[in-house]
Amino acid sequence: MTTARTPTRNRRAEILEAAAGLFAARGFHGVSIEEIGAAVGISGPALYRHFHGKEALLGEMLLDISGRLREQGARLATTADPDTAEAALDALLTGHIEFALNHPALIRVHERELDNVPEPARRGIRRLQRLYAEEWVTVLTELHPSCPPARLRAATHAVFGLLNSTPRSAGELPPETMAELLRGMARAALATL
Repeated sequence: MTTARTPTRNRRAEILEAAAGLFAARGFHGVSIEEIGAAVGISGPALYRHFHGKEALLGEMLLDISGRLREQGARLATTADPDTAEAALDALLTGHIEFALNHPALIRVHERELDNVPEPARRGIRRLQRLYAEEWVTVLTELHPSCPPARLRAATHAVFGLLNSTPRSAGELPPETMAELLRGMARAALATL
């Protein structure tokens, strides 16, 4: 009798998700390759078929999510109602709030473990994050044309900080209520521009 193997790409995603949960709960240095493997039903050494090591796994995890956020931001900023920057801002807010509520472990891992990512991957992560932030700045520039770009950039990062607080703030409220609260607070923060 043969057992069906999980396709490599799905297995990689499964490993990344399990590792994110473990890293968020116990920290990068508090988790072994064997524990990550056990979380997905394979041996620790079998992980090396998918990743060169724990640092490579962490790097890919954060590169992947940074790339997905950047792509989503570009898509949302350009496919919203082309007649209004307000629609683009609403789309960006909705997208980031959904990410924050659905992936608190990735936010926690990014906050605490970015320094453990090898330098080339860390530069790539930072580059993708800057590009994502610039999508927001472009939309905010349309809404506030006289506001200096540095102020818009600072406001964007402040809003990211608010929205990315979900690992500490979500849980007591239903997701829909939390999403509404985050949207209102982000809008109030951006109204100060």
